[in-house]
Amino acid sequence: MMKKFLILFLMCLTGVANAAGFSTNAKSAFLIDYDSGDEIFAKNADVLMPPSSMLKLMTLTVLFDAIKSGELKMDDTITVSENADYKNPLWYPASKMCLITNQTITVKDAILGIIVLSAGDASVAVAEKLGGSEIKFTEMMQRKANEIGMEKSSFGNASGLPNANNLMTSREIAMLAKHIIKQYPDIYPMFATKRFEFDGAQTNWCRDWTRTHTVNYNRILFSMPGADGLKTGHTDDGGYGVVASAKIGGRRLIGVINGFKAANHDALADEVKKLLNYGYKNTQTKIFYKPGDVLAQVPVWYGKFGLVDATVDTPVAITLPKDFPMKNIRVLARFNEPVTAPVIVGQQIGTVVIEKDGEIVKRIPLVAKNNIKKIYFLKRLIKNISVIIRGK
Repeated sequence: MMKKFLILFLMCLTGVANAAGFSTNAKSAFLIDYDSGDEIFAKNADVLMPPSSMLKLMTLTVLFDAIKSGELKMDDTITVSENADYKNPLWYPASKMCLITNQTITVKDAILGIIVLSAGDASVAVAEKLGGSEIKFTEMMQRKANEIGMEKSSFGNASGLPNANNLMTSREIAMLAKHIIKQYPDIYPMFATKRFEFDGAQTNWCRDWTRTHTVNYNRILFSMPGADGLKTGHTDDGGYGVVASAKIGGRRLIGVINGFKAANHDALADEVKKLLNYGYKNTQTKIFYKPGDVLAQVPVWYGKFGLVDATVDTPVAITLPKDFPMKNIRVLARFNEPVTAPVIVGQQIGTVVIEKDGEIVKRIPLVAKNNIKKIYFLKRLIKNISVIIRGK
């Protein structure tokens, strides 16, 4: 077996003027480029903090999995228990849809209620529908977080209301946001919903409530072109928080602010807008290859076909400061050849590396794009004889 590398890309980049810097009085802030995953700005990004209602993104993620698998459909109904009843003192000061015991709501309305109205009562209804109880559902949330790679986060409820076990880092909140955007492309556009008036109110008090609570708390949707989600949060003790994403000129950034002392959600939107604009003005992202692109063809030993297409599951990309001169950026594919059949789609068959001035700054798995079946014994025997006689 022979080690081999291919130079896939070589470039030189020159810098342009730097824009104004960014600072915040928020306890934590984090900004990443969606395609490269590279960090652009970080302040206490790995410190565990109460996420408040940003935690509802994990509640939604578990629900989205159920929809994606076919377990639930958008028009399926959820029955509300006493735990989610708006008369429960838990919901008196909290954001809600204003649900009552034994009421039924559709899955779609529950999603919009959680996204737009930050409805804690709908979060509990979803948790009980999928987990049987909110406690059991938090175990599902924890398993999903571990699956995504959120090693620090923990969950004590489905709503984000104050609980000692509700802890997340800004980095892992951004990780969760990226997962949602990537894994649920048909559902993600719902995060851009600016207004939602729930028409299922069952009492006069709730009818008044739903008429006056219709606007998305994520105010950046109204003030920044290209902003299209995700979620805000607020508690008296923890302050304001938001994870927001914007896509401008084909480039998506994800920003997180947490522990921000502000007067209202408009001020919070202004702060995360400054963070996102900082990223756009100060950095650029170069995408060399996208998932599905064929980067190389790798020889296969004992396969029905002699070559397998090599691709990547995540973009081969790098985010660069605009004012930082980057010379001799190289992208290389490294692999051992030949690969022994059988080969299955997604199997790692090498590594793509990005080098800056000869130093590796990023590694991305190189994977098989197609299946290659193993040939039968007789054909393998003929192949061996061919190698012995002709060397190939």
